Amino acid sequence: MEFDVIIVGAGPAGLSAAIKLKQLALNAQKEISVCILEKGAQVGAHILSGAVLEPRSLKELLPGSWQEAPLDTAVKEDFFYFLTQKHSYKLPTPKPMHNEGNYIISLGELCIFLAEQAEALGCEIYPGFSAVKALYNDQNQVIGVITGCVGLDKNKEKTHNYQPGMHLLAKQTLLAEGCRGQLSQSLMSRYHLRDKINPQTYGLGIKEIWQVTAEQHKPGRVIHTVGWPMDHATYGGSFAYHLSNQRVALGFVVGLDYKNPWLNPFAEFQRFKTHPFIKPILTGGERISYGARALNEGGWQSLPKLTFPGGALIGDAAGFLNVPKIKGIHTAMQSGMLAAAACFEVLQQENPIQMELTNYTEKVKNSWLEKELYAVRNIRPGFKYGLLPGLINAAFETYITRGHSPWTLSNHADNKTLIPANKAKKIDYPKPDGVITFDKLSSVFLANTYHEENQPCHLVLKNPQLAIDINLKEYAFPEGRYCPAAVYEIIEEEKGSRLQINAQNCIHCKTCDIKDPRQNIVWHAPEGGGGPNYSGM
Repeated sequence: MEFDVIIVGAGPAGLSAAIKLKQLALNAQKEISVCILEKGAQVGAHILSGAVLEPRSLKELLPGSWQEAPLDTAVKEDFFYFLTQKHSYKLPTPKPMHNEGNYIISLGELCIFLAEQAEALGCEIYPGFSAVKALYNDQNQVIGVITGCVGLDKNKEKTHNYQPGMHLLAKQTLLAEGCRGQLSQSLMSRYHLRDKINPQTYGLGIKEIWQVTAEQHKPGRVIHTVGWPMDHATYGGSFAYHLSNQRVALGFVVGLDYKNPWLNPFAEFQRFKTHPFIKPILTGGERISYGARALNEGGWQSLPKLTFPGGALIGDAAGFLNVPKIKGIHTAMQSGMLAAAACFEVLQQENPIQMELTNYTEKVKNSWLEKELYAVRNIRPGFKYGLLPGLINAAFETYITRGHSPWTLSNHADNKTLIPANKAKKIDYPKPDGVITFDKLSSVFLANTYHEENQPCHLVLKNPQLAIDINLKEYAFPEGRYCPAAVYEIIEEEKGSRLQINAQNCIHCKTCDIKDPRQNIVWHAPEGGGGPNYSGM
């Protein structure tokens, strides 16, 4: 099968790119074929975000119909708190976190809406198909993708329902896989897209949706916190967004540059819910959804080269998240729209096949997207010095230099930050009560995750022995704590310890691919349609 443009990933960036391409073609009375591949069982199945939407890009993309989107609840009030173990202190809400004119939404529901708009314009969307490899020509240009095969058993032998992957050809391939995408990582390496830039740094976001009592429900209320339960050396914070229908989206983000291997982000989130400021919101309510996802936090100085011969990176595949705003939907959408405009221009040329979209890079540099990310580039890396220095630096960058500091702070690779377990303070976490706090397995159940159990393991160890010799012996098995889905387990046998991978639990957060000290764990896309099946996340 052959298309003008293939887009990998039906998230906000990919769908915005598809819609914009079709709009431009319609206005110019041209025919452009667009194919979107989505590894989730349906659009939205693998989508997870806070989320507060700044509607700027949505209004630009759909000027006549943006209000038809599922904009659940308009933000009515913002609060920002510093927490100690027993107390909460209200602080002025930082300027980047002001949310006048914004909406609390489900990003999954927004993506379903955008997919409907894309299909109405003639885009072809194929859920349940993961793109696992890029196709190249003799000039080392990307000419399309290969989808994952179906029907291999755990030993990679063909079963009776084996189907080989499809070869899909395209003049341009846009990667919109989100944070730490398999193809994106592969192409960044092949084309050296990360040369001479800062390493990317990441956070792990864990989210629950609660049905709360009418007394505790304040539609349109947005709360963010810093401080407890994180120590002052570890970057992290929380959000509580009051949606419609007595629902609260509650989340916790931990910077994956943390140093203590005993830290357990999932357990920190559960402990956070016991705080006297948070627990009353949840008391009498019911947890109805759970999920987790890694997010790019590196910002402007960690953006890779955006293009390669035959395609480009868009959205969180590149890393356009605005960390101080705690928003990335509007930036992801904008990057997709700019890439679409660049694609359209190239496709109008006499010989458009596999040209590099250098005009996309120029469009980003000349847009508000570049200006917005550049202005806040020093805020997240300032927290590597601790919470208080980070807050002081953030205030200085926001209110004094207004993003025009004559320096740029650097980021570091998250897999290099752990200290040996015997030099770190052990952390004791309380047992879950099953009412406010929960264990990982009961949480994964709410993510509706499913994988065909007899397929090859999609979490691959480059060297299985490193999991014991390095991870277990030096760092006391950190993957058992940083994974929010109970995928990793140490089994004691007569001949010694062995790492067991319960891949069927995986919710595709990519944390193990990021945080493993020796980069020994590699995440691969499983059979298409596998993974979580989020609803309303």
